[in-house]
Amino acid sequence: MLISSETILLASEHSALAESAQYVSIFWITLAAFISPLLSRLLRKRIPDVVFLLLFGMLIGPNVLNLAGTQGGIPLLKELGLGMLFLIAGFEINAQSLRSRQGGSAVLTWFVCFSLGLLGAASITGFAMNVYTYVAIAVALSSTALGTLLPMLKSNGAAGTRVGNAVLLQGAVGELFPIFAMSLLLSSHSPGAALLILLAFMAIAIITALVPHHLFTRIPGLRALIAAEANTTGQTVLRLAMLLLGALTMCTALFNLDAVLGAFAAGIILRSLTPGSALHLVTRRLETAGFSFLIPLFFVVSGMGINPAAVTANPLGLIAVVIGILLVRGLPVFVAEMFFNTGSGLETKNERAQLALYSAAGLPIIVAVTSVATASDLMKDQTASLLVAGGAMTVLLFPLWAAAINRLLPAQAASASAPSRREQIAALKAKKNSEVKLSTGMIPVVELKSAASEIGSRDGSQLLEDSAESQKSTS
Repeated sequence: MLISSETILLASEHSALAESAQYVSIFWITLAAFISPLLSRLLRKRIPDVVFLLLFGMLIGPNVLNLAGTQGGIPLLKELGLGMLFLIAGFEINAQSLRSRQGGSAVLTWFVCFSLGLLGAASITGFAMNVYTYVAIAVALSSTALGTLLPMLKSNGAAGTRVGNAVLLQGAVGELFPIFAMSLLLSSHSPGAALLILLAFMAIAIITALVPHHLFTRIPGLRALIAAEANTTGQTVLRLAMLLLGALTMCTALFNLDAVLGAFAAGIILRSLTPGSALHLVTRRLETAGFSFLIPLFFVVSGMGINPAAVTANPLGLIAVVIGILLVRGLPVFVAEMFFNTGSGLETKNERAQLALYSAAGLPIIVAVTSVATASDLMKDQTASLLVAGGAMTVLLFPLWAAAINRLLPAQAASASAPSRREQIAALKAKKNSEVKLSTGMIPVVELKSAASEIGSRDGSQLLEDSAESQKSTS
């Protein structure tokens, strides 16, 4: 059968229009990504730029102005943005901390949160829905937006404090275990088969981590070569990160697991390959690569899926989602800190309340799990829109409330949550290290005398004495 020239011409015109529509969508997405942080800065970051990204995505999306869509390769770019977000979150995690008393307490607390989410979702619906729908809702309610919280902790002055360190650990557990739950319970396989597949993936991830370590040990100068090319157009460190991300997300695709699991594992492996003195610098470069395009695109495109009609038609449902997240995720964290020795070192109710509020702020996992649930017909689009909108509200409100509590702290409580002298030295070293170019395998360490001069002569001399005593005790 012959195809007429008119048919070929129409097909080519249709293809050209579709390609043009993609570029139009990219324009509106990048415009939203550019304006959002400016608006956040004008409002003194009281409203995170993530919220603006979601709002602009909703406005330019098909549910409102219909200026942008998800044609062609935009869904793939969205998945890459989600992968970069979780790679950075995984890179921030110190795997050793998960083995501590505090880590064990955080894991146990998350299981309590997940159980409460299951019970609450089933009770509200009268146990009339699919059990996997309850699993999806429980995952959404019990998650923590670690990747979104990191810049907020820094802007609120909580990074490096006891509260900030506790948030990092709770956030790590609040992202890692929901990912495991999604991979096990929301997979197309049976739970037993999903468990075997998950174990196989973990074995591959361990091998992926061991191979570079083995190569660095056996091939002299390889680590120095990668470090030397890190400041050139080669950008070997970032390319290694992309290689790990591509390899492990490919494995999750082959095993029919969620891609965020591979991205999270890639971040943890990349951290294990990075010298301790270079962690701060590599973090800055990953954030530059991710937050310039892919991660903002992920949030904007996610905002396109929010149906404002479904949200405005059920404002009580939106309020119920926000309260539900606070009760399911925030309350157990607060109770655990109040009545049990979790090892976090938090001493005041104000600090524990801050930790609970930060831990209850969840969005990326909510977006991911609702996408999986709607694609599998486990959740209606209206319910997904309410959950995503509620997650956006938690990211907006809960860190603001936590920062307000911090500002209202009495002087003694404020000093208790302030960084210790040793933490001040480490922070100053990290600040100086970020300004030094990576030309060898290790980044030069800042002299203690220069760190002391930045703090002040009186406090600096005390810092030097404290550091000397610490070195004596270590030796």
